[in-house]
Formats: sequence, structure tokens, C-alpha cells
Amino acid sequence: MPREHVNEILAEMVANVLSVPVEVGQKVAAGDTVVLLESMKMEIPVLTETAGTVKAIKVSPGDVVQEGDPLVTLS
Repeated sequence: MPREHVNEILAEMVANVLSVPVEVGQKVAAGDTVVLLESMKMEIPVLTETAGTVKAIKVSPGDVVQEGDPLVTLS
């Protein structure tokens, strides 16, 4: 049985989670926004680097994330 490739998208800075415009099971393309963060009154979209399927969402709107925290897992 082949192993599933898992790609975890991590926070690159301390920020507040504004929204999560994806759902578990949703297919995403490279460049799609998976989380919208807010830091220093700026909205920062977190984009996928590769296409995949959303396997897990690890944050919710209103959460505060630290640099390196997992946001979304793709398979």
C-alpha cells in the first residue's frame, strides 16, 4: 500500500486567525488561500504551495497562532 504524502502548512509569524475559507475534504490548487491571518492590522493570506486535498484544519477563527504552529494539513 503506497504511503500518503502529507504536507503541513505552518504559520510564518505570530498572528490572529481571521478566517479559514476551506473545509476538510476540499481539493485546493497551488496558490489557493487556506487561512487568512491578521497581524499588525494587515490581512495576510496563507497560500498553498502545492495542490492537494485538505486533510485537517488545526485552527479556528479567533485563534492566536505562533510562528511554526500547524494551520492546515494537505494530502
